This record gives sequence, structure tokens and C-alpha cells, in this order.
Amino acid sequence: MKLLDERIWSLFKRHWQQTLTYWSVFFSFGLCIAFLGPTILDLRCQTQSTLQQITWVFFSQQLFLLVGSSMGGLCKKTLLFSLSALLSCTLVISFVFAIIPLCHHVVLLSITMALAGKAMGVIDTIANLQLVKLYQKDSAIFLQALHFFIGLGALVSPLVADPFLAEDSCVLGANWTANASSSSDLQHLRSSLAGHGTALHNISQYPLHTEGVVITRVSYAFWIMALINLPVPAVVFALMYHERLLPCFSNSPRLLDRDTLSSTSPTGDSGQGHGNVFVCCNPAKLQGRPASFFILHALGGAILFITDGIIGSYAGFVYTYAVSPPLLMGHKTAGCLDSIFWASITAGRLAFIYLSYRYTAPRLLTLSLAGVILVQCLLLIFYTSCVFLFIGTCVLGLCISSVFPSMLAFTEDILDYKGCATTVLVTSASTGEMMLQLLVGLVIHSQGSYAFLLCCTIASFISFCLFLLLLYVQRIHRNCHRGKHTSGRHTEDNE
Repeated sequence: MKLLDERIWSLFKRHWQQTLTYWSVFFSFGLCIAFLGPTILDLRCQTQSTLQQITWVFFSQQLFLLVGSSMGGLCKKTLLFSLSALLSCTLVISFVFAIIPLCHHVVLLSITMALAGKAMGVIDTIANLQLVKLYQKDSAIFLQALHFFIGLGALVSPLVADPFLAEDSCVLGANWTANASSSSDLQHLRSSLAGHGTALHNISQYPLHTEGVVITRVSYAFWIMALINLPVPAVVFALMYHERLLPCFSNSPRLLDRDTLSSTSPTGDSGQGHGNVFVCCNPAKLQGRPASFFILHALGGAILFITDGIIGSYAGFVYTYAVSPPLLMGHKTAGCLDSIFWASITAGRLAFIYLSYRYTAPRLLTLSLAGVILVQCLLLIFYTSCVFLFIGTCVLGLCISSVFPSMLAFTEDILDYKGCATTVLVTSASTGEMMLQLLVGLVIHSQGSYAFLLCCTIASFISFCLFLLLLYVQRIHRNCHRGKHTSGRHTEDNE
């Protein structure tokens, strides 16, 4: 049995350059999203700011990632706009990596991270939109591969940064020998801050200087990551050259025209329904749509709001949970949990590339969401077991890894690629990752670390119930759509 049938392989061969380009820009996305947590203490030293001040850079990045996600659809009207946006955004990411070592004030660093966040959001929306546009009903396989490259970039970034992180205090004050934080304390702080700076309530007892001599080598890590990322805009530029989209081809027949014609969906829609969130709300485009059309958008967005929120919350707080009672795990051991979680997500997306070819998206989503609930319940039952926390973290990452790409492909397929599913789902996922993590952090602060598992379990049950409701609404929507076609055929026969 062949791994992929001839039809899927021929589709890939026809679009391989575009596909590899979108996969590579998602590597940039992953590279940029994962570096901040491990390097935040060194950046605090560089800017000579407090922990409370430096964690604003997390908020700045997440907020503008949401803005970029919601606006990314503006650039998808033609292939020229899409690739131009991707080229500029990947160059911005390399530029951000290069200038971060020059940001010696926290406000300047926050502005720089806002710029990176917006570039990441635009990449997130455009790459998903363009892959769905290219492959449509076969997009699930290629979306799984796309999101695998996020995990790959997120694994590379901390590995590059690790050799250059300060092991002791990187700001030497006048009395540093008496009060400086030990290397184990700094390791604890670094792991606590890995979840976008949301665990501040446990770290105020560690003395960290803001005035003195700055000793940090983290600049080299950012410059290395800038160099690692440079081939990505080169790949985008090569695709623009191949598609004859550069100014030097202005008098030549462009492949863009062929792309515009081929973008028409099988249902006759030219794909103009896709756009940013604000274009999607245009009353002229929404007129005459059945109620199920809007409910499907809302349910798909709500499911990804929760599941991406679970990913962000788990990655952000599993360390805090592990070092708190009753587990009281060692700092170095607990610090491995976050890496194991992201590694399992990456491995899961790699495995689901093949599973998406073998099984339908609804079946994969059912399996994934049921697996998430089962793992969360077992983590609640065996909450005193350190060994099971590692096992559960690994299995949870494998189960939840495919939810976003599978849900995106499934929702677009239900709507016959006429709605704004990609833009709505990407924006909802970005919002959930930011908001649910903040909410869980507040609950942990008031109720204790055990509330972390409880919140994630409740969220898992809600997402599964919403998915069952989505399947029910999908059946109603398909029946309504089929009824319209039948009535239209009868009208033509009568005439």
C-alpha cells in the first residue's frame, strides 16, 4: 500500500513550491513564538527593568499577534499580495531578532515585540488561507504538516538560546555577593516565566538587581536566530520569481493570472468570501445566508478558542503546578515538562499528517477531543504522581496537536470554502491562547495550583460538547444546502 495515493501526490507536485514556502514561513512563526520565555530574564538584565515591567513584552507580542491574525486576510486577494506580505513579515522577524540586543529600554523592547507579533499574526492567517485555497477538500494533510513546522521552530529556538543564557545574576549590583539569586533560583524563574509571564505571583521573593553592570551573552542567540531565519524570506522571494510577480516581469505574462482563475472553488465561488474579520462582517456578503452558516463559524471559533487556550495554559502553568504541593518536583526536572509537551505536539502533528490521509477530520477530532478529556481526568485522579504527570503531559500533547488543523479543514469543507472560517478560526485561536491563559492564571492565584488541572478539564468537556453541537448543526446545514439545490433543479425543470 502506498503511503499517499497518486491524486494527493500529483496535487503536491503541482503546488510543491507554494506548499514548501508556506511550511517554511510557519517555521519562522514557531521560531519567533518560543524564544521569549527562556530569554526573558536576560532581556530583563539588558533593559535593567523589573520582572513586572519586562513581562509587558509578553502582552505586547500576544496582543499584536491577535491584531495581525484578524488583519491578515486583507493580503490574500491575489498571490502577489499574499507573497509580498509573507516576504515583508519574514524579513521583519529576522530584523526583530537582529535589533533585540539593541533594545536597552523595556518600552523599546515592547514595541519591537509588537512588531514581531503583528508579523506572526499575518503569517498565521495567510499561510492557512493559502493552503486551504490550494488544496480545499484535501487540505487537512497539508495543514497538519504546516502546523508541524510551528513545533519544529518552537523546538529550535530554545536550543539556540540555551548556551547563551546567564547561569547567575546578569546584573551585578554593589552588594550582589550577599543577595544575588542563585543559579537554581534563576532556573526556577525562567521556567515559571515560560508561560508568557503569567506566573508572577510566585516569584517576588527572588532578589533581582535593576542597577549595576550588565553581564549577558544572549545577544549572540538572537543574531544566530536572525541568520537561521534568513533563508525563509529567500524562499518566499524565489517563489515570487518563479510566479513572475517581481517588477522585472511586469511586461511578461504572469502565472498569477492562472492562479486567480484556478482559485475558483468547485462550487463556483471565487474565494472572495475570505478576508479579514471586518470584511467578513460586511452585510452585503452575509445577506441570504442561513442561520447555520453563522453558527458553524461561531462553534468552530469557540472550540479553537478553548483548545488553543488549553495549550497555552498547560504550557504556561505545568511547571508552576509541578513545583507546588503536593508534587514538589525539583526545578530542573519540572523544567523538562514544557519541552516534553511541545515535543509531543510536534510529534503528534507529524503523525497526523498520515492519519489525516487515512481518516476523516470528524473522526480525528472526536478521537483527539475524547483523548484530551481522558488524559485530563486521569491527571486529576493521579494528581500526586510525578511519573504520571510526565506520561499525561506527553499523551495530552499528542492528542491535542491535531485539533487546530483538523478543525480548520473540517469547517472550511462544511462551508464549501465560501465563508470566513480560516480568518475567524485563526483569530479565535489567538484570542483563546491569550485570554484563557490569563483567566487560568487568576484562578491559580486565588485557588491554588490544583485549580490549573480542574480548569483545563472543564474546558476540555466544554470543547467536546461544542464539537458534538457542531456535528448536529453541520447536518442541518447540509440538509438546508441540499434542499436549496433540489428546489432550484425543480424550478428549472418546470420552466
